[in-house]
Parts: sequence; structure tokens; C-alpha cells
Amino acid sequence: MAFLGLVLYSVVNVVSFLAVVNVLTNHPAMPATYAVILAVGALGGGALLLLLRRPWAKGLGLGLMIGWALWSIFSAGICTGLNPSIYA
Repeated sequence: MAFLGLVLYSVVNVVSFLAVVNVLTNHPAMPATYAVILAVGALGGGALLLLLRRPWAKGLGLGLMIGWALWSIFSAGICTGLNPSIYA
């Protein structure tokens, strides 16, 4: 289930990243909003799923958090909004 959570986060991340790039010219505050939504969705949602204490929920919650961390590391924070250069 952790792999499913990672794939689910990856799909959401790619779709939302493309949406942000599309509207970035009109809304300069969009990357910050994008970063907060992704972090709360992945880390907060993952933590809530872990608290359910069901095997499928634990795997999915860990997968969401692992997906957020891996996207942050592999994209140098660009795909998750952590890179400060996208705010300049």
C-alpha cells in the first residue's frame, strides 16, 4: 500500500504542478499556496491515515509522506514548492 500512496501522491503532484505552471503568470502567490496545499495534503493526510491504525491506511499514509519527501529531494524542491528560487 505504501507504493500505492507514493503513486497517488506523484499523480496529484504532477497534475497540480502543471496547473500551477499554467496560471503562474497571472497569480504570483500561487507557488506558496501550492506548497502549503501539497505539504498539508501529504503530511497531514498521511498522519491522519496513520492514526486510523488499519493496515491499508498505514501503508497509504506512509506512501503519501514518502512521496512528498522523494519529490522534494529529487526535484530539489521545485515540484513541491520548497525551492526559494521559484518565489523570486
